[in-house]
Amino acid sequence: MDRIRLEGIDVYAHHGVHPAERELGQRFVIDADLWGDCSEAALEDSLSHALDYTAVHRCICEVTAETSFHLIEALALHICQALLMEFPLENVAVTVQKPNPPIANFLGKVSVTCERDRSWLESLGEDES
Repeated sequence: MDRIRLEGIDVYAHHGVHPAERELGQRFVIDADLWGDCSEAALEDSLSHALDYTAVHRCICEVTAETSFHLIEALALHICQALLMEFPLENVAVTVQKPNPPIANFLGKVSVTCERDRSWLESLGEDES
């Protein structure tokens, strides 16, 4: 299994528990690890056989900016689902980082990582039937 990593996707969005976070918005930084088979792209040295990580970037930005969740856990899981639905990936890990969380006397960042695979996505489809 091969891995492609997109690191440091910077998106301004409206997620958070506090009303001000959801109303005013804030920065989120997202990393994505994407597992799949890159052998055909590597052997052919051809973009037409490769994962289009520009499209992956676009998908992550759209999901982050067009949704609103209270928890970054929910956002990370929703991004995992969107990536598995849209791209031929076996596994994804998405880290959503809140660089400036509203915590008194705290200068750090908070992040959550969700990792899901194709079988998880397929089990969601089974739950709906």
